[in-house]
Amino acid sequence: MPLDFPNSNDLERLREDVVALRKWLESAPTEVQSHVMPVLDRVLNDAVRRRHLVLAIQDALSQLRIDMKYLVFDLEATRRERDVLRRKLEGGLED
Repeated sequence: MPLDFPNSNDLERLREDVVALRKWLESAPTEVQSHVMPVLDRVLNDAVRRRHLVLAIQDALSQLRIDMKYLVFDLEATRRERDVLRRKLEGGLED
């Protein structure tokens, strides 16, 4: 089952829902607040932490793609240099 990362619209809607839930909780009885608010805070903290992790992973993957392109370029250049040197050596041996 593939993971679907929330897009900016989903995140904005989630933020609005959380703000609405907090407002509702502020008017709820103290007993309800004392049970639900810590859970809501943990969920929010976990969501923020996950979002930071996703962004860090996306950055790392972008850097990995760039590094791979440089490595492929370097490998191709090294192979071209090797082939040129091989032709020079083979040409020099035939003389």
